[in-house]
Amino acid sequence: MNSAMNSTAAFSRRHFLRQGARLAAAGVAAPYFIPSGVLAADGRPGANDRIGIGFIGIGRQASDLLKLMLNRPEARFVAVADVNLKRAQSAAAKNNGVAFQDYRRLLERKDVDAIITATPEHWRALICIAACQAGKDIYGEKPMTLTIREGRLMVEAVRKYQRVFQTGSQQRSMWANHVGCELVRNGAIGKIKRVIAYNYPTSWECALPAEPIPEGLDWDMWCGPTEVAPYNKDLYLPRANPGWLSFRPYSGGEMTGWGAHGFDQVQCALGMDESGPIEVWTEGPKFNPPKYTAAEPQARGDKLGSEPKVFFRYPGDTVMELANGPMGGAIFIGEKGKITIDRAICRSDPPGLAEAALDKRQNGFTENHLKNWLDCIKSRQKPIADVEIGHRSATVCHLGNIARWTGRKLRWDPVKELFPDDAGANQYLDRQRRQPWELPKTV
Repeated sequence: MNSAMNSTAAFSRRHFLRQGARLAAAGVAAPYFIPSGVLAADGRPGANDRIGIGFIGIGRQASDLLKLMLNRPEARFVAVADVNLKRAQSAAAKNNGVAFQDYRRLLERKDVDAIITATPEHWRALICIAACQAGKDIYGEKPMTLTIREGRLMVEAVRKYQRVFQTGSQQRSMWANHVGCELVRNGAIGKIKRVIAYNYPTSWECALPAEPIPEGLDWDMWCGPTEVAPYNKDLYLPRANPGWLSFRPYSGGEMTGWGAHGFDQVQCALGMDESGPIEVWTEGPKFNPPKYTAAEPQARGDKLGSEPKVFFRYPGDTVMELANGPMGGAIFIGEKGKITIDRAICRSDPPGLAEAALDKRQNGFTENHLKNWLDCIKSRQKPIADVEIGHRSATVCHLGNIARWTGRKLRWDPVKELFPDDAGANQYLDRQRRQPWELPKTV
């Protein structure tokens, strides 16, 4: 692009920001700030009419998202940050971008309009809040948080800085899931009496031995807000023997891993996107998680982490039981029938309910979760899995873990987001963080 075009683009962006500032000073509500890349021309957008995307974390999940993003004509790859510098440099070299090891350097770039982040859970909140403060829109993988307090601060940051935040709960964009949730929510099988979900295991403890840290990996920064643990490949990888997805304090286990998908469908189907359960309790043997001292598959930890069973009570006396339901959804039992929702699956009893609804495609509905986010960056509308939805769905996951950790029946206030009569349980609403990686006191 020549210097005259550069000047014009820079002027347009400055003019828009100044106009927003003048409106705010005059007491007029300004619209969401529009990234410079979304002022597209007619036809296929050119390089400088496309949304500039930066990736923070470029492991297994983010690599898949990168492939999807590269197929979107309205987006362009700009930069990547990863604590594994070699991995970042490889992704950048393949896609004509810039590599960083520190995500804060990526957030400083003016040509990055939005970020996609799929880091381990213990990093998600800090990165997303910082991205909001830097004026970037966000696609944040699920589960959205490691604690309930993190989720509320992320919602506050997204709203304060008027960002577009899509949670990576892609089942929200699957037609069968959309249909199933809508059928339940609209009373197709009457009042919901019971919900049977999957018995997701809670994370357990890591005491793996130290191994040599690979060249180019900033292990201290990988640990980030957590205390520095010895490097081990079966901690560093997400799903290995067993991988960080199974270990505290990096993850909530499959309760937050797959649970973020399944509970998200329950929240949607019950019309609880801005609320949640009001009670949670356990039945069965006391929670007794293992401590892995050597490489070992998930099986033993998953078995021990699945006890005791967890129950939730929603308003209206609907009870959800973690048992033998589908991993990506749940079985909804109503007064007039049953609906089963799983990943890209909707079945009903009687069967005609699901079949008729699945045949009626809605105009404008897209099954491309990433496209929905990019479209909303342009329109400044809330995406299908907005930050509040992601927070509320993750909260159900955290409540399940807290019930196992405490081993007692807990009342939950979904408005104040606390346990009104249990100071001990409230200690699990957040966690300690290692300096300098504390959450900001104000977002």
